[in-house]
Amino acid sequence: MVMNKIKAAIREYCPIPSLVFFATAVLAFVIWVISEFSVPFSDFWNRYIGSVFRAIPATVTNIFPFSVAECLIIFLPVLFVVLIVHCVKLTGRDMKKAIRYIVTLASVVALFYAMFVFTTAVAYNGSTLAAKLGLERELVSVEDLREAAEYMVDKMNEELDSVKFRYGGSSVMPFSHSEMNDKLLAAYDTVSEQYSFLPRLYSRVKQICLSEPMTYTHISGIYTYYTGEANLNINFPDYNLPFTAAHELAHQRGVLPENEANFVAFLVCAASDDPYIRYSGYVQMYEYLNSALYSADYDTFAEVYTSLDLRVRYEMSSYNKFFEKYRDNVAADVSSTLNDNYLKAQGQTAGEKSYGMVVDLAVAYVKSLQGAEA
Repeated sequence: MVMNKIKAAIREYCPIPSLVFFATAVLAFVIWVISEFSVPFSDFWNRYIGSVFRAIPATVTNIFPFSVAECLIIFLPVLFVVLIVHCVKLTGRDMKKAIRYIVTLASVVALFYAMFVFTTAVAYNGSTLAAKLGLERELVSVEDLREAAEYMVDKMNEELDSVKFRYGGSSVMPFSHSEMNDKLLAAYDTVSEQYSFLPRLYSRVKQICLSEPMTYTHISGIYTYYTGEANLNINFPDYNLPFTAAHELAHQRGVLPENEANFVAFLVCAASDDPYIRYSGYVQMYEYLNSALYSADYDTFAEVYTSLDLRVRYEMSSYNKFFEKYRDNVAADVSSTLNDNYLKAQGQTAGEKSYGMVVDLAVAYVKSLQGAEA
């Protein structure tokens, strides 16, 4: 008798599509729990099933030259007000319809949760990038940091004569954003041939229209799982753009931890046949190592820094001048807190500091190259 009443209530207040959405969310939760206890399952799902769930929205939104995610976020406040007003009106006229309406909205939220699990959450529980690349991660010494930083400096120097700079200022990207996109996709194809965990995917890095306001949040790029888009803040100096775009494309391909996405971005930039993209990768990785070296041993940091070509030092000085305007503000504090909590919720216990933990991978990578040469 009780079960019949429950079934009748469900039929009356929960539309069939909502039932499907709720069931999908339950299935997603089960999959997430399994991934928490099984690394092989997480790797299998991320590579062969999650990649499909990421590719579908990425392919659909790739049709549009603008960021669909940005449009949704811009109109979200308006949509929220419309939904609330409609709900209030329904409550006053017909409580049954109001309940069905609320249940429908809840089911949409459940579907978004399921999409997050299928595309993103499981990936956080997989094997580490170091394991996939066959790198040995060890405790990093000051000498290890120095050697890795000097490696990046040497690689930068190899590219400098092919890079154009403003007089006493920053470098200039010598191609359009569309061309940058194509060059990065070609580099990803090269890296994918070597590492099968990176699926091939033709996608467009979307430029954020509100990039200048977005810079106040200190966000240079963002991957939106619900639209499958890699979004790029184009307000940052040119040398940041290829590396950041490669980082967001790494998320799109199932590399979710921030330090790992940074390292994949470095590998992709280094594999490019374009000197400016290679330069972007080496400078960005040097900056992470440089920051770690500054904290570990100032004298060694100063020694490596003074060995930089003057053009690179101007590049970094220009970036500091650019960023000064956006450095301290409420938007940055709020954004940092939200991002930090999100990363910790996904198991990255270091929070925002996980971006900089890429130095361990960089050191291991340089050591592997030195070992191969020996």
